[in-house]
Amino acid sequence: MNNPTPTRNNRILVIDDNPSIHQDIRKILNSAERDTGMEESRKALFGATPPEEEQVQFQVESALQGEEGLRKIQAAAAAGAPYAMAFVDGRMPPGWDGVETIARIWKQFPDLQVVICTAYSDYSWEEMVRQIGKSDSLLILKKPFDNIEVLQLAHALTQKWTLNHQVTCRLNDLDGLVTERTSQLQTANELLKKEIAERLRAEQALRLSEERFSKAFKASPIPLAIQSLLDEKYVDANHGFLSLTGYSRDELIGQTAVQLRVWADPAGERAMLERLRKEMTVRNLQCHFRAKSGRMLDILLSVEVIELDGKPFLLIIALDITEQIRLETQLRQVQKMEAVGQLAAGVAHDFNNILTVVQGNASLLLARTPANSDYTRPLRSISAAADRAGTLVRQLLTFSRKQQAERRPVNIADTLRLVSDMLPRVLTEIININVLAPPELPHVSADAAMMETMLMNLAVNARDAMPDGGVLTIAAETVEISSDAARSNPEGRPGRFVRLSVGDTGCGIPAEILPRIFEPFFTTKPVGKGTGLGLATVYGIARQHQGWVEVHSQLNKGTTFHVFLPVLEVGEPGQKAGPGKSAPPVGGKETILVVEDEPDLRDLVVQVLESCGYNVLSAASGTQALQTWAKRNGPVDLLLTDMVMPDGLTGRKLAERLTHEDPSLRVIYTSGYTAGVPGTELATVQPESFLPKPYRPATLVQVVRECLDRKPSGSSLAQQAA
Repeated sequence: MNNPTPTRNNRILVIDDNPSIHQDIRKILNSAERDTGMEESRKALFGATPPEEEQVQFQVESALQGEEGLRKIQAAAAAGAPYAMAFVDGRMPPGWDGVETIARIWKQFPDLQVVICTAYSDYSWEEMVRQIGKSDSLLILKKPFDNIEVLQLAHALTQKWTLNHQVTCRLNDLDGLVTERTSQLQTANELLKKEIAERLRAEQALRLSEERFSKAFKASPIPLAIQSLLDEKYVDANHGFLSLTGYSRDELIGQTAVQLRVWADPAGERAMLERLRKEMTVRNLQCHFRAKSGRMLDILLSVEVIELDGKPFLLIIALDITEQIRLETQLRQVQKMEAVGQLAAGVAHDFNNILTVVQGNASLLLARTPANSDYTRPLRSISAAADRAGTLVRQLLTFSRKQQAERRPVNIADTLRLVSDMLPRVLTEIININVLAPPELPHVSADAAMMETMLMNLAVNARDAMPDGGVLTIAAETVEISSDAARSNPEGRPGRFVRLSVGDTGCGIPAEILPRIFEPFFTTKPVGKGTGLGLATVYGIARQHQGWVEVHSQLNKGTTFHVFLPVLEVGEPGQKAGPGKSAPPVGGKETILVVEDEPDLRDLVVQVLESCGYNVLSAASGTQALQTWAKRNGPVDLLLTDMVMPDGLTGRKLAERLTHEDPSLRVIYTSGYTAGVPGTELATVQPESFLPKPYRPATLVQVVRECLDRKPSGSSLAQQAA
């Protein structure tokens, strides 16, 4: 239990008879430039956002032959600095080839992550598996290889090695903890064995031994039972075991586990007894018990063969770990949802760039196409499809908490009344609606539109669960979450909350599906009947409002969703003022610097702005923008820049440098995320200086004109860029 938590192991060994390959891989892995694509992949895979200045430095060492590589691996392990992964050449004449090298290495170091590099097909995959054995630690990299692929493999496999090592350490800790907790019981058991043997020598010693054993057995807080090994009947059980199983002493004593159906899987008991007959003891066997009520229990079982009155009996120690297993499962689910959220955010961000190009070009073509043209209808279909895709992207951003909420003090009772007026148009007539919400509910800080969206999504989900009709109940109440109650849910926390409940009397959700219902695009509905984003959006909205969602469901009895929203206490920030209406968009003669790394989108923006009369300069990155700025012939009035760009110079940093040189420069930021997202560079961007993707050409022209027409304020612009 004293194992230190290992830090990330970035030690890599390259085994290749070609020295230039060593130099290439070392150069790729220790490049000083930050790769934005690699960072996004790392965030999606591991749910971690490293500090801006953090650069992973790999320790790359080399070996020219397989024998040399094995010696270096042995020496590194002996020195306490093992390698996390190795790049191994497929051919290394003379001596061992790549497959033989890997086989020899894994005989001693099976946890080493290996990438075999080859330009040939000397071995088929089946032949490699036959020689090396099945392993999830082997990948194949074809030569010539791509730099990004090498870098991604290095990040992923070194992180995988580190995580595997952490899991091993954690399992060792848990095993030590169980051993420590049972050591006292083992000592007591040895004493009991000695006292039982002494009962054969003297009646007085026998009575004393029985008294001591009985007191220790019954007073122990650990569930204990004694079972005859000959007929498998229970002969005694302490209060802890009776409470665990739910049976009374009269119901348990004299019965077998098979008769009472204590074991969820009878084959498990037979396997345990067979193991006992061979080894005479069982330690920390994880199994499942069924209580009298039918509730399934996760049990850590230890069984010892003891002798009483010359006959063999089983001393059973059953530790209930049901709650521990449940919390571990919930924690893994939360971690998975965080990783999926990071992936969804990355997909949505990139997809918004594509949608902007599609929507923009469709709008331009529609503006130039007569209404009676054969192309008008297809162009409108393209535009409408892009709008629908934009809605899906916003739902993805909501799930991943990258969509900014317009939060104001909201009374959920008012929201329920508004939604209840709309529900009859959404639900069928065979569904009865009950809305229960006291008017004196405390306010919550929320986006009213998001609250309505969340309720409508839950209501539609309930409708689909009741095709033959039923009752939909929507309720809201104030609850106080205690520290003990908060510990039952990894996402929960103590405090005052408004609990919003949406329940139905429908078909319910199967237990095997329940852990996945909030994943984006996961749905059990037929094709075309749902996007799989409804419940994902509910989950994202709750998390974005510092709340969480709990689900209770029984097959054929219905499902209830509980959404917990923190109460808005007195003194917390109130309503934010929204942006005002803008004048119709017009063009101008000013000079605009457009910085966008997506070529198609950059060309579209330049085309739209030039068609409005502006003088447009363009650049594909922050570095290129600085070069364009240095070569300009006159003043630049406006910088229109994407936030995330290659070469490490973001839109925020670019604006900071340019406004430092020219404080009168106006700045408009654009991104697939929305302004004000916490934890990002967008957190302090003002809405009037931000153009979210996707956008139409008319919106682009309007935002540009409004920014140029605003009264210049050098200090405020410089402050915003900073």
